[in-house]
Amino acid sequence: MARHKKYPVVLTDDEIRRLKKVLRNEDTSKTIANRCRVLLELDTSYPPVLYYKDCAAKFGISQSAVSHIVKQYHEEGLDSVLTYKRNENSNRANRKVDGRLEAEIIKLACGPAPEGYARWSIRLLARELFVLLGDDAVSADTIRRTLKKTGFDLTRATTGASPRSQMQNL
Repeated sequence: MARHKKYPVVLTDDEIRRLKKVLRNEDTSKTIANRCRVLLELDTSYPPVLYYKDCAAKFGISQSAVSHIVKQYHEEGLDSVLTYKRNENSNRANRKVDGRLEAEIIKLACGPAPEGYARWSIRLLARELFVLLGDDAVSADTIRRTLKKTGFDLTRATTGASPRSQMQNL
């Protein structure tokens, strides 16, 4: 005798139509499409119903992912399953530094240093950006990461203390 499922999936006709509509949409991501397929396969209203491990193997996902989808559907509803809940630290989260701000940082760093300073420092750049942007300013560490990503080095310019010398090729 099969074990009783803790979270049985019982979809209404409206939910089935909505899931199939999402699957037909070309812009649907693979993750959301897999979630829709899992719910449709595990629907107890239309047998045969697959086991979690069979469903996972069929769609190339883990068994724990299948159980998480079913649990999320049962506890939070269909809307929750069909939307991403991204962590703010994830790779695709919205960043403060976009291409426009990155260009502004580089433009400042390439320009002349403020009066009384020999060259730009990261803290000086952060202070200047705070004056320009106000509340939307970024931290000094964000500026450092942006300059590092673009290959811009604030210490590359010679300060005159020791001239750079090249070694002769042997």
